[in-house]
Amino acid sequence: MKLWVLRHGEAEPHGVRPDPERVLTVHGREEVLLSAGRLMGEPLHAIYASPYVRAQQTAQLVREALGFEPELITVDWLTPETRPAEVLRHLKDQDDVLLVSHNPLVGSLLGLLQHGHLQQPEQVQTAGLAELEGDLPLAGAMRLKRL
Repeated sequence: MKLWVLRHGEAEPHGVRPDPERVLTVHGREEVLLSAGRLMGEPLHAIYASPYVRAQQTAQLVREALGFEPELITVDWLTPETRPAEVLRHLKDQDDVLLVSHNPLVGSLLGLLQHGHLQQPEQVQTAGLAELEGDLPLAGAMRLKRL
């Protein structure tokens, strides 16, 4: 199985509007499109995204760039404060999916999938795309192919 995890693109600064309503900047849109290019030709079955506006915009840009026909799936288990173990529970029957989320969840989730614990989170920049591979989406059971 493959799993891709994408952090949203650069968003407007904190304080401009409530955090869930922050939107992507022009630069954020550009960096998302660069990351989307790395997904061309991959066997993607679904795109799951946080309900936060910047994650929705990121997921929609990827969807459009890829010509991905299925609708985005908005889930509340990809918000910044979600515990990585909760995400794993939702992935047990998934294969070849893209998750669009936020830090600190993205970094912690990548660390958990690779190492089996939360003490080594990955540092993920805006629009950072991680590709993981493994038999199952379990703690410590996946290998980070690229970030």
